[in-house]
Amino acid sequence: MPDIRYAKPAFDVGFATNHLAGFRLLFETQLKLEYDQLAKLGGGFHQHRWKQGQSIVKVNHARDALEATPPGGYRGLTLAFTLAAAVSTPDGAPIHLKRMDDIDLELNAVTADLAAFARFYGNMLGLAPDGRNGFRLGRSRIVAKKGKTRRIDDWRARGLRYMTVQVYDCDSVMAALGDAGAEIGAPPRTLGQVRYGFVRDFDGNWIEISERASLTGKPVPTDEGAPRLR
Repeated sequence: MPDIRYAKPAFDVGFATNHLAGFRLLFETQLKLEYDQLAKLGGGFHQHRWKQGQSIVKVNHARDALEATPPGGYRGLTLAFTLAAAVSTPDGAPIHLKRMDDIDLELNAVTADLAAFARFYGNMLGLAPDGRNGFRLGRSRIVAKKGKTRRIDDWRARGLRYMTVQVYDCDSVMAALGDAGAEIGAPPRTLGQVRYGFVRDFDGNWIEISERASLTGKPVPTDEGAPRLR
């Protein structure tokens, strides 16, 4: 099992969309989430970020039209809220609201193989078992049920597309996960003071491995100075 040092006691989630105004209405007006910041990713993408407890809900807004594809394995969110309710994003991802004492954000997933799901999130990512088919990082949790899913070729397709874990060393974590059998979705690269890459779980879902200088307290490697994946 890879030995992963997490830089933050929660994971984040990421959407891709062409409907920024609808997400602003949902997160800012309806749910009253605090806006965090804007990050320019290049390629016509602006990332808007909202705080949900210790997690960040990221909305990657594209200048160009994104492909509309059915959902993959990540199907929706459950957010800690004062009142129980159900809403949905402009692209149709369900968001359930309910009182939760020790969880800020729950990522709801389906998987073709519950045992493989447990191997990836429990053994490989090292998240703590938490309830039936659930795995936890601090105040965030991913929970799966068995069902049909599909492999999403690009995390930039419209919808709820990835989760992010914050680590102290992106390159070493990516290499260790690759050695343990994880699929490398995109090798590490540096953008500003963030170094990040993607792995994919056994259902093909995208997981961003992120090293942020603001969380680690150290500069991130440049693309030229970083080691290559084995």
